[in-house]
Amino acid sequence: MLPASEEEKASVIQYYLSQSPGTEVSFLQKVYSEAIIGHRHDVWDVHATDGRWWVITNPTNLYSQAQFPNMDLAVTFHMGLCLRVPRTQRQRRSDRNIRPFGVVFAKLHEASDALGQAQNVADYQAIGMRGREALLAFVGAAQDIAAWTTEATAKRADFRAWSELICDVALAGSSQKERRHLFKSLLTDAWVFANWLTHAQSATWHDAEAAQTTIEHVLGLVASLVLRHIRSVPEQCPNCNSPHLLPEEGWREDLPEVAWERPVCGDCGWTGRPVVVGELSDESKGDDLFTRVGGGDDDACIIPKVPLTKLSKPGDG
Repeated sequence: MLPASEEEKASVIQYYLSQSPGTEVSFLQKVYSEAIIGHRHDVWDVHATDGRWWVITNPTNLYSQAQFPNMDLAVTFHMGLCLRVPRTQRQRRSDRNIRPFGVVFAKLHEASDALGQAQNVADYQAIGMRGREALLAFVGAAQDIAAWTTEATAKRADFRAWSELICDVALAGSSQKERRHLFKSLLTDAWVFANWLTHAQSATWHDAEAAQTTIEHVLGLVASLVLRHIRSVPEQCPNCNSPHLLPEEGWREDLPEVAWERPVCGDCGWTGRPVVVGELSDESKGDDLFTRVGGGDDDACIIPKVPLTKLSKPGDG
């Protein structure tokens, strides 16, 4: 059994009862936890008056242990569900969150695909070029979405100058010295290695893999840093010092098509300054990062029937 707070237990019980009203939970325990691409998924063993269930978080869903007697099978199914879950308002907001860096992630995706097909030195060098393009796309996107200085700035494609400036502004102050040094070092080293790989006659597949994974990792970190900075998200709640800050979206009556977002403390309810994050009408223009054709959106919970040939909702006879 893994350690769990009373708040976690209460949240799981509340979720379960919302899915199966009129029942009672007699026992629950956290039995497993796994982090995938930065998202933690906890598995709970829940005993209730209507049977035993797996409750898996982020997003939370339940699975009958009669139909999923093996926990690993439930986790695997849940991971697939997370990837293919029908698009909801929350997912569309998430898409809008990363849209300023959409071109960056598109280039990273291209580099990842190219790595899987790389077979010779020229292919490995091309991975370096793609990584270099992704890094330049990042500083270009950062310049487009925020004003980093009022003074004369470096040329748009001067990666080193812009990465230094972005880190200095987003991580300003003596208390941020170590974080600032880390981000600058990661960006500089990724840039130097990508440029070396682009021209290296001795390049190997492992060099290309190192470049692709390192650049993908550092750009994920700095993109998150920039978004938090331009949306004025503090490291912790200034009212109660809680790290549990969540984004809250809304709009104004006088500007119904403009989406605003502000940080909200999940513990004390503190709210930060709202900032414009996009237009609500964007979602109806067909420019989502992911597009589906056919089928319908339905966020109803489903349970597979053994041997997974029929899907039914909780409570179905």
